Amino acid sequence: MQINFVALFIAAIVTLVTGFIWYSPKVFGTIWMKENNLTQEELRKGNMLKIFGLTYLFSLMITMTLMSLTIHQSGAIGMVGGPPLMDSAKPSFAAFMADYGMAYRTFKHGALHGFMSGLFFAFPLIGINGLFERKSWKYIFIHAGYWMLTLTLMGGIICGFA
Repeated sequence: MQINFVALFIAAIVTLVTGFIWYSPKVFGTIWMKENNLTQEELRKGNMLKIFGLTYLFSLMITMTLMSLTIHQSGAIGMVGGPPLMDSAKPSFAAFMADYGMAYRTFKHGALHGFMSGLFFAFPLIGINGLFERKSWKYIFIHAGYWMLTLTLMGGIICGFA
């Protein structure tokens, strides 16, 4: 199974692009700033190179996890003891890949799994943190919505093109 690393790098950019739109003042940025008691001046004080650089690095980490969640053939490789090129794969692996090698490798399928990851993983994490931090439901839904959309797009790109 070949992996298109360019698709993974592109999927990692989605967090930045989606965030730029989602947290803009015309979408949810003004509400987000109000819920966090932030001003434009406070936001300008951050080291943007550090913030964007680490965001991209963390996003690459997310792509690796999403790849295993969206591309089901990844599990088959793990079950046979490694990639077939290492001569450790069982003969049944070739038969499995012949039958199912590219099955469910679509943007739509990846988007579904990405959305489910957002709904059943990111949303509860953000919800738990928000509740303990005494944040509002607006805050929780703004961040959870961002991650559900972002993971949906990332999952689609990874499954359809990686």
